[in-house]
Amino acid sequence: MSRHRIGFWYRLAAVIAKPPLVVLFKRDWQGMEHIPAEGGFITAVNHNSYLDPLSYAHYQYNSGRVPRFLAKSGLFKGGFVGAIMRGTGQIPVYRESTDAATAFRAAVDAINRGECVAFYPEGTLTRDPDMWPMQGKTGAARVALLTKAPVIPVAQWGANEAMPPYAKEKKLRLFPRKTLRVKAGPPVDLAEFYGQEPTAEVLRAVTDRIMASVTDILAEVRDEPAPAEPYDHRKARAEQRRKNQQMRRRDAKPGATQEDEGK
Repeated sequence: MSRHRIGFWYRLAAVIAKPPLVVLFKRDWQGMEHIPAEGGFITAVNHNSYLDPLSYAHYQYNSGRVPRFLAKSGLFKGGFVGAIMRGTGQIPVYRESTDAATAFRAAVDAINRGECVAFYPEGTLTRDPDMWPMQGKTGAARVALLTKAPVIPVAQWGANEAMPPYAKEKKLRLFPRKTLRVKAGPPVDLAEFYGQEPTAEVLRAVTDRIMASVTDILAEVRDEPAPAEPYDHRKARAEQRRKNQQMRRRDAKPGATQEDEGK
């Protein structure tokens, strides 16, 4: 596989981040042959730990095709972290923007220049109780339809064992030594959607197909069956609110009865 120009800032980040990753973790990397040698492409990656961007970036860096992450714009302001983010060509996402096409224009431009752009389609750490990928957001689908670039699904597991998401204490659990497992799959077949109007229904269908591919690969990595349906955090929160309201109403009834009986 030919190696593209990585640049000073990415090499500096690698010099800082790779040694502790190599020393502290074992690695099980698979599917690197699916990373395109040439041209722009998208990777769609599951997200289950604050540590997994480093795990995935290490894998992708060693493929010779460095990723450009979409990251919140605040990370680009001043300081060493901001310098690294700007120098490595990461892509700021301005959350106040309501125009999705404008928000992702930089990603489209990067892909058209032959870059790799990495998406976490879930948009945040998974809330699935069993750590499977949640229902995805449509940003990666929008960019995929605009560019017709290959979408490479990537599944990872292991960083969550070292730093579980939403743990009360955000500290590393390094021992026993964990294995960072990363596996890429073949491009997701989206040909049937090219040329279609990017309606909400089409974007949802594309997104669901991408997430299904990521989930299938994660099932292989974990060696266990995936759930039949992806976790929908909005529905889960709505259901929890409904249950809480029912409980409050039920708890209020005895009090009301006691008051009535006291009159």
